[in-house]
Amino acid sequence: MQVKQVMVIGAGQMGSGIAQVCAQSGYQVFLNDIKQELVDRGLGIINKNLGRQLEKGRLSSEQKEEIVGRIQASTDINDAANVDLVIEAAVENMEIKAKIFQQLDQIAPAHAILASNTSSLPITEIAAVTKRPDKVIGMHFMNPVPVMKLVEIIRGLATADQTYETISEMTKTLNKVPVEVNDFPGFVSNRVLMPMINEAIYTLYEGVATKEAIDEVMKLGMNHPMGPLQLADFIGLDTCLYIMEVLHEGFGDSKYRPCPLLRKYVKAGWLGCKTGRGFYTYDK
Repeated sequence: MQVKQVMVIGAGQMGSGIAQVCAQSGYQVFLNDIKQELVDRGLGIINKNLGRQLEKGRLSSEQKEEIVGRIQASTDINDAANVDLVIEAAVENMEIKAKIFQQLDQIAPAHAILASNTSSLPITEIAAVTKRPDKVIGMHFMNPVPVMKLVEIIRGLATADQTYETISEMTKTLNKVPVEVNDFPGFVSNRVLMPMINEAIYTLYEGVATKEAIDEVMKLGMNHPMGPLQLADFIGLDTCLYIMEVLHEGFGDSKYRPCPLLRKYVKAGWLGCKTGRGFYTYDK
């Protein structure tokens, strides 16, 4: 099957980035969210990103207009009726995702593939609410989407080989690198990354070193571009906590227990860059 028309559900940071790279690669895209103001904000992020490329000479004004012209604003999930692929990038909540996939299963054409950008939730469980589990798959893009090359392609228990091949090839057309992963909590990326971040938070919690020292050790000693505490702020501490809880519940292993300091910061509303305060303070 050839993908021509794509719907992206969720116009936040991830969804707008996915819509942008799809449009840049020539796909017709619906950018969908529940409110027009959220879609407008997502389109604003795309325009800002493309504007930077224009300033750097990587894009002409004509190319920018063409890319934006391929993206259609949507607040109606029924726009999925004529697409070949839906990429869901809504909030990381199983109940919400299940409801979206149930609706999409009724609306999208029989041939359409339903993909989730989930960073930790089981694809098999998402697929189970549909009548097409063979056409449900995970496409976990990295943030920021226009920059990062990796897309984890997650097979659910029932995902068909043809579905995987279609999505793998489509991912390459986005100038991304697809990596096949099986359906386990956290997949590969967050199963490895989040415990490292959680352990860095424990290191701070136990007074081993200051936040600056912990980040400096990982940057200079391990050649990480960003320290784990700074990265946690960038991801969002609420997201980090949620993924650790998914890992803890999924594996039942105490090594995935979220650090009490992480819980405390989330309860305080210190979620990182998006709230102006996490482990560091930021100018919102």
